[in-house]
Amino acid sequence: MTRREQMAAWTGILVVAVALLVLLRDILLPFVAGMAVAYFLDPAADWLERRRVPRWLATLLILSLFFLAVVLVLLLLVPLVRDQFDRFLVHLPEYAALFQERVLPWLQSWAERLGFDVGMDLKSALNGNREQIMKVLGGLLTGLLGGGQAVFNLLSLMVITPVVSFYLLRDWDVLVAKIDSYLPLDHAESIRAQAGEIDKVLAGFVRGQLLVCLSLAGFYGIGLTALGLQFGLFIGITAGMISFIPYVGTTLGFAVSVGVAVAQYWDDPLWIGLVAGLFILGQLIEGNFLHPVLIGDRVGLHPVWIIFALLAGGSLFGFVGILLAVPIFAVIGVLARFTLERYRRSWLYQPGASSGAPKKPE
Repeated sequence: MTRREQMAAWTGILVVAVALLVLLRDILLPFVAGMAVAYFLDPAADWLERRRVPRWLATLLILSLFFLAVVLVLLLLVPLVRDQFDRFLVHLPEYAALFQERVLPWLQSWAERLGFDVGMDLKSALNGNREQIMKVLGGLLTGLLGGGQAVFNLLSLMVITPVVSFYLLRDWDVLVAKIDSYLPLDHAESIRAQAGEIDKVLAGFVRGQLLVCLSLAGFYGIGLTALGLQFGLFIGITAGMISFIPYVGTTLGFAVSVGVAVAQYWDDPLWIGLVAGLFILGQLIEGNFLHPVLIGDRVGLHPVWIIFALLAGGSLFGFVGILLAVPIFAVIGVLARFTLERYRRSWLYQPGASSGAPKKPE
């Protein structure tokens, strides 16, 4: 086969592989979750293996502790969060009425001082869309917690993911060595260097971001509960766990918690200020301690790039796409930086040059 024919064949194989992924996206969740668990826990397995613990035993111990911890957390938190979520939906009409009675007149007075008349428009919008909003939220709850596909995904996560995680974690080093043996010899070193950079980005972001989300979920959940805010545990945990989307978790949690605080503590502004101050403090802790220590600047993923990746992945593959979005776009980012570096060393950027460090443009 000529080189052009080989390229055409490999392109066809890639297209078929992508098409299969699209067609089989509904069954990918347990396998993607198992791969993520294996990747996340591989350093712990390597650490035990260096201390002469057999790999299969290290894998069994680590996964047993991991899934035991997950089950305990689910058993403890899910009933509480689910109960608060149900009661939150029940109280939404009450919060809407309180907003209309208390907050709207205050907003209208300030708007009139500034020369705007938006009070009646807001009232009409609330009155006209309240039933529609409740219908949408009810449909969202049904879609998340019910339906055949959701039940299938839950069962597959419980049964298939532990099995996939065990075999991948046990054979992780063997799989990496096997893939390495198939690298083209002329480019093996460059591919290994970029693979190492990709691993650094993924390890820095995925593992670090998970720890950041868990820390913020605990901080907001415990803090709001300590302040006596209604549904504080549900709001805090939700805000923390969606903090992997830059600024969205904190902003949404701030808006919902302050709205509930206004309804609950309308006659005592100090408590409203404390609820708002908790999220401001959480943002300061995340920006000045959690993010620099757990993730750092080495990741190289811009917040806009992350938001776009999550939206694109969710649009194409649903929840599986959200799980895969950041790793895939991190790989694209590493390869894009490598391509730009090669470009600046090529004759296209500096005529007459084919290697060496790029010259600084004048």
